[in-house]
Amino acid sequence: MDAAHISRILSPYRARIDVLDDRIVALLAERFDIVHEVADLKAAHEIPSVLQDRVVAVLDRTEQAARRVGLDPSLTRALYTLLIDHAHEIEDAAKTRADPARLRQSGS
Repeated sequence: MDAAHISRILSPYRARIDVLDDRIVALLAERFDIVHEVADLKAAHEIPSVLQDRVVAVLDRTEQAARRVGLDPSLTRALYTLLIDHAHEIEDAAKTRADPARLRQSGS
């Protein structure tokens, strides 16, 4: 089977996946818009970036959601671990921006 024939066979499926990927990216952008709001709130109220009970709750909830729809829960846990880790980086950065003493120490 040549590449053109393979491409014709797969094309409608690839198009559907591309549409879903665009929706996933839009949802991630929406999620991280909220993360930025939370980061500013945590910085203003001196709330730690990592709240382990919330991390566990999100991982458990999304793992269960994955099971309900037949998605691999370990994949879901890995993806959400990445999302949560990135959220914590955003929150840490917001605290650095909000703390003038840290800014002076870093030379910014």
